[in-house]
Amino acid sequence: MTTPKIHSLISINNSILVVFYTEMHCWQFRIISDNGAVFGEQKLYNTASAAQVAGRDWIYQDA
Repeated sequence: MTTPKIHSLISINNSILVVFYTEMHCWQFRIISDNGAVFGEQKLYNTASAAQVAGRDWIYQDA
């Protein structure tokens, strides 16, 4: 069993962008809204930067 490793937590527009890594699923992101709901996709990214850009795009498209 692999343990996810959190790379970064970034506060944007009352949400938190979480970029993390797992050995099984590479880099991913999730968005935690101000009411605690968690959003994201099951897309995989090759780098933390790519996951962060995708997460920022996700947040700003809903802004």
